[in-house]
Amino acid sequence: MYAASDPKRRKSLLLVSLIINLGMLGVFKYFNFFAGSLVSLLTPLGLQPGWPLLNIVLPVGISFYTFQTLSYTIDIYRRKLAPTDKLEDFALFVSFFPQLVAGPIERASHFLPQLMSSRRLTFEQMSRGSFLILLGLFKKVAIADGLAQSVNAIYNVSAAGTVGTLDIILATYLFAIQVYCDFSGYSDIARGLAKLLGFDLMVNFDTPYFAVNPSDFWRRWHISLSTWLRDYLYIPLGGNRKDERTTYRNLILTMALGGLWHGAAWNFVYWGLYQGGILCVHRWVAGAKPSIRPAVTLTDKIRRACMIVGFFQITCYGWLLFRASSWSQIVAFSDRLFFHPTWSTPTIPTPSLAALAGIVLVLVVDLAHYLSGTSVFYRIWPIYRRAALYAALLVVLLMGLSNTGNTFIYFQF
Repeated sequence: MYAASDPKRRKSLLLVSLIINLGMLGVFKYFNFFAGSLVSLLTPLGLQPGWPLLNIVLPVGISFYTFQTLSYTIDIYRRKLAPTDKLEDFALFVSFFPQLVAGPIERASHFLPQLMSSRRLTFEQMSRGSFLILLGLFKKVAIADGLAQSVNAIYNVSAAGTVGTLDIILATYLFAIQVYCDFSGYSDIARGLAKLLGFDLMVNFDTPYFAVNPSDFWRRWHISLSTWLRDYLYIPLGGNRKDERTTYRNLILTMALGGLWHGAAWNFVYWGLYQGGILCVHRWVAGAKPSIRPAVTLTDKIRRACMIVGFFQITCYGWLLFRASSWSQIVAFSDRLFFHPTWSTPTIPTPSLAALAGIVLVLVVDLAHYLSGTSVFYRIWPIYRRAALYAALLVVLLMGLSNTGNTFIYFQF
C-alpha cells in the first residue's frame, strides 16, 4: 500500500522493473551486436578494442515475454491495472505455453481476468480452436516449409550480384507469403490451443496483405506488437500531439526500435526505418487523419484493388530488407531491381506442389475473411461448403508433410 501511495517509490519500482527486463534483453540479445558493430566502426580508425564477446545462448522467445512483463508493470504504474496478488497467476500469464515463444504479446488486462474467472469449455470454443490449429498447421507445414527451399536458394547465395532480377522478384514474393504463413500459422495454433484450454488470446493478424497503405498494414500485421509499440513507445514519445516534424521523428524512432526488436542485425533496423519512412510519407500525402473510404461503387472497388496490389509491392521491398543477410546483398539486389535489371531465365527452384496448392487455398481463405469482415466467416457457410474447406485444408496439409521441416521464423526473436 505504501508503494501504491508514494509517487517516488512507485517510479523507483517502475525503474527497477525496466532496468531488469531491458537489461536481460540487452545482455542476451544485443550485447554482441552492439559490441561487434562498435569494433567494426573503430577498427578502420586504427583502434582495436579488446573487450570480449559473450558466448551465451539466446533464450527462446525472450523478446515476447519481456514485452509482456513490461506491459504488466507499466499498466500498473499508470493505474490502468490492479496488480494480481497471486504469484501463480502472474507466472502463468508470463509463461503460458501456447504463445510463449512467438506471441501474440498478451496484455495482462486481457489475460489475467480470464485466469480469475471460471471457465467452461463449449462446443463452439472447441470447434473454433480445432479449426485454428488446422489452419495454422496448414499454413506452416504446407506453405511456409514448402517455400523455404526456394527462398533460401536465392537469399542464401554468397555472390548476390550474380542473381537475376526475376529470381529476386520471385524469391521476395515467395518470402512475403512464407513469413506471413509461418508467423500467422504459429499465432493460429497458439490461439487454437488456448481456446481448447478455455482461454481467448488476442487476434494477431487480420488479412494484412489486403492493406491499402502502411497505416492500414500495421493495423493488420502483428497486431499485438504494433499496438504495444503504439501504447508504450509512440504515445509516450509524444505521438502526434505536437508538430508534424516531431510526429515524423516519433514514427521513425518507434519503427526503428520495432525493427531492432525483431533481431540483433542491421537489416532489421533498415526494415524498421523503411517502415517508419513509408508511414511518414503516407501521413504527409494523406494528411494528419487519413481515412479509408468504403468501396461502394464498382469504380471504388477497382481503385481499392489497385491500391492493395500497389501497396503489396511496397511491402515486398520491405521484406527484401528483412530477409537479406547483409548490406551488400541489399545493395546488390536493389541495384538488380531498380537500376541494372537482368532479365535472364529464372533459376529459382519450383516450390512444392503442396505449397502452390496452399497459396491458392490461403488466398481463398483470406479473401473470404476480408470480404466478410470476420475471421469466423466459415461459421455462416452451408455445411457442405464448410466440409469442403476442412477437407481441402487437411488434404493440402497431408501433402505438405513431405516438405522439409523448418523452425518457425519468429523463434529467433
